[in-house]
Amino acid sequence: MPRPSDRFRTLPTYPLAHVPVRKRELLAAGRDVIDLGPGDADLLPPPAVVDTLRRALDEPAMHRYGFGLGHVPFREAVSAWMQRRFGLAFDPMTEVCPLIGSKEGLVHLCHAFVQRGEAVVVPEPGYLAYLGGALLSEGEVVPYALRPRTHFLLELDELPEDVLRRTKLVFLNYPNNPTAAVAPRDYLSRVVRTCRERDILLVYDNAYSEFGFDGYVPPSIFEVEGARDVAVEFHSLSKTYNMTGWRQGWAVGNAGVIGALAKVKSFIDTGTFMAIQAAGVAALESWADFVPGNVAIFRERRDAALQAFRAAGFTCETPRAGMYLWLQLPEGLPSRPFTDRLMDEEAVITIAGSSFGAGGEGFFRVSLITGPERLREAAARAGRVLDSMAATV
Repeated sequence: MPRPSDRFRTLPTYPLAHVPVRKRELLAAGRDVIDLGPGDADLLPPPAVVDTLRRALDEPAMHRYGFGLGHVPFREAVSAWMQRRFGLAFDPMTEVCPLIGSKEGLVHLCHAFVQRGEAVVVPEPGYLAYLGGALLSEGEVVPYALRPRTHFLLELDELPEDVLRRTKLVFLNYPNNPTAAVAPRDYLSRVVRTCRERDILLVYDNAYSEFGFDGYVPPSIFEVEGARDVAVEFHSLSKTYNMTGWRQGWAVGNAGVIGALAKVKSFIDTGTFMAIQAAGVAALESWADFVPGNVAIFRERRDAALQAFRAAGFTCETPRAGMYLWLQLPEGLPSRPFTDRLMDEEAVITIAGSSFGAGGEGFFRVSLITGPERLREAAARAGRVLDSMAATV
């Protein structure tokens, strides 16, 4: 077999790669597995989404290539939703790019803008697609550790001057995965100002924009003055509508950035299955009726999990958004040995903070993807492992 490319060999192991195999082994052994690893809820999409897909399957046109244009009503639905949700106007044909889930768009955008050796600022911990896009484009990855010191905010102005001069692109994600942090408006204004001054492309991953709790409403980056000059924003149907497996998302931004992303994609894919794009229209049109109830379910899960994990001895801030808890471990207790023991001894699957990059060490992520009783049981099991390991630290 030929030797893989150098850029391929820079890719780390994906943090969830080992989980399905180990989960299968545990289930085969008769273990009671509680899987809190992926952000993949045990809930159904809006009924209109499923009904629309069923009807679309009977339409011959839906089974043909969508190409980059895709299902035009989906583009129009995205544009209408951005206007309704954020008060922002985007041309559906030139400022919207349908995606096969936002993940592929995040990676492919790097191919359009990053040249070999240019700096790409990546939050750590962070979604591994950011790292993958930078590495596969042969950019220089500049990790920024998201820590409590900065309230898990990526402070561009803390980077050395020589790094900022070489920075081509920065990834931001708020509400944040995995830390559940949110970004104040004045912070976003500072980031946009820095990116405009230094001609840095700001990639704003807004996949959790609808998961706000306790009165908090996550913004769009484009609500910040000047953002259209330097930013592109990514959205997804996956979390908001319980459609992770459907693979449907979009990017919005100025026509230059969106056109570049669309051009790269024209050489890579021919679009999401058109029937799924039709179902995506139904999802966006269900927003007002469906999303509040869905978010209420996650709020109930958040509250139950917070109470249970705190009672089990863990430290965690109360998330104002997102679908995760970012739980701190005692000093000196590494995250991967803890989550491995939790999985092997107690059949509870979580994600080690270090799996999201070195900046995540000392924490682990719990996904709120099952009901309150199972979350309470998982917390009790995690507490037993914590007590066992803490005694040896």
